[in-house]
Amino acid sequence: MKNTARPPGRRMVSWFDPIMLVMMALRAAFSALIGRQADRRLLDALEAPMVEPSDFSVDATGRPREELWFDYVADLGDGWNSTYSVALAVSRKTLTLRDAAGSVYETSGGEILVFGGDAVYPVASVNGYEQRTLRPYAAALRGQRPPPHLFAIPGNHDWYDGLTSFVRLFCQTRHPAGFPTRQRRSYFAVKLPHGWWLLGTDMQLESDIDAPQVRYFQAIAALMREEDRIILCHAEPAWLCPQVRPPGDRTDLENNVEFLQSRVLGKKVSVFLAGDLHHYRRHENPEGRQKIIAGGGGAFLHPTHIPRKEQPLADDFTPRACFPSVAASRRICWRNLGFLWKNPRFGVFTGIVYVLLAWPLMKGAGAGCAPGAPSPMRGAALLDPVFLLVTAALTLCLVGFADRRFGRFRGPAGLLHGLTHSTAAILIAWGTTRITRSVPGLPFPSPQRDLLDVALLFFGGFLMGPTIMGIYLLVSLNGFGAHPNEAFSSLSIPDWKNFLRIHIDRDGRLWIFPIGIRRVPRAWRPATSVEEPEWVADAKDRRATPPALIEPPIVVETSEACPATTAPPRDAPHRPIVEQAARGGSRRAA
Repeated sequence: MKNTARPPGRRMVSWFDPIMLVMMALRAAFSALIGRQADRRLLDALEAPMVEPSDFSVDATGRPREELWFDYVADLGDGWNSTYSVALAVSRKTLTLRDAAGSVYETSGGEILVFGGDAVYPVASVNGYEQRTLRPYAAALRGQRPPPHLFAIPGNHDWYDGLTSFVRLFCQTRHPAGFPTRQRRSYFAVKLPHGWWLLGTDMQLESDIDAPQVRYFQAIAALMREEDRIILCHAEPAWLCPQVRPPGDRTDLENNVEFLQSRVLGKKVSVFLAGDLHHYRRHENPEGRQKIIAGGGGAFLHPTHIPRKEQPLADDFTPRACFPSVAASRRICWRNLGFLWKNPRFGVFTGIVYVLLAWPLMKGAGAGCAPGAPSPMRGAALLDPVFLLVTAALTLCLVGFADRRFGRFRGPAGLLHGLTHSTAAILIAWGTTRITRSVPGLPFPSPQRDLLDVALLFFGGFLMGPTIMGIYLLVSLNGFGAHPNEAFSSLSIPDWKNFLRIHIDRDGRLWIFPIGIRRVPRAWRPATSVEEPEWVADAKDRRATPPALIEPPIVVETSEACPATTAPPRDAPHRPIVEQAARGGSRRAA
């Protein structure tokens, strides 16, 4: 008997749903206005004036901790399948991981969980957080382990309600979904064992760091020793934004990050973490410092084949790994040929637009002429003022839609896109007249004939409009490196998820385990025991893949003079389990 039970979560956000796009535009405009006129961070600083880091360098008895595990998840709270799959992996007491070479590592669930920005989609609200973020994590944690301490920084989607819901859930010492919280502001500082610090910032929508936040981190820096090191979390990857964002788009972020690092902290940050780009990408410099993008907590996938040619980063940071691969990213983009399948409501919108385009054209051409008329379309109809007005409006909209990455070809790209739709509307109008003229017994003129004309025009626009849009996005991204966000958000891909599991070992080394889920489960069954999560992946879903290492663990040594390595040191506690078993070690593969 087929299992008909379904989890209570939501589907992936449909980013080309016209109603949702209008709602997003209004929310973005509102949040931008509120952000400029009434910065919520200033109020929070007044309500919580004390600067006191959360101290995880000692245990409950006050003794120094020898080691600590924590997890980093960014860009979550979208569809159930993707968000819950990551939550399941995070919630396990232990997670045995295999890398591409077949080596196996055993990791432990973190005592701290960091939400690294954009904890809900499409816009922030208490109900949105509850449905898309907290409910999946609460369901995943059941029967697994105690909820970890939760720290969060806001991304742009968290700011879309002026940060009200974010502050209510994460900054008022509540226990959302059972998670204990400690932070009082939208940014935080956590003291970790062996001189490590975990700092999270809030750059707001305008990539701005406010004065109270600067003073907060200045006070935190005064508590640090000279040899202490920092893991710095931002909602956006300042180091790569200038290359992946359109020209002139929010250029202050990198300057603010550099100011915070060099002028405020006065320390050399060892590890930079960020989300916002929904994939995994790591850069490393010769000193072993890391810049890692890990925005795969549940939101739709972003492409990795932009920029088309990456420019060198400051301080000799070079790319080391990405997930998915560049080749896989380019192949995924071809799914835009099935744009309509993923975005049927956009097809309804284009169907209406094509009716507005073609109906006056048909009327002007005498499309309803009786059988035997010499031509159902006339050249003079192309000069119909209504047709020209709708065509001009559509073309102007598409010129505005065209990505600034086209540069001086932005106008021609939008113009060509608009003319393609207009041409398609003309061809559909011509085909409609041929069909309706051949229908026997259909009087002319008649409401029945007009109704059939409108239905055929709508159906043609429903099919052709999304198809043209999909081809446009495919050619734009794979051919010109433009529209990366639109070309992948249109696909609402739940797969290729990732998060980071981080361990400070007894010797003070920092281990970073980049964990990827190639394909998340699509089918779930209710748990049969209270010792299981609420929902378990159905064994019939054979295509789902288990969590695995994207690349071997990255190790940041205790001395800044020692570079990091993607191969574990010979005396490391996380040598591959297979190797330890061969040497008589105590750890064995599960």
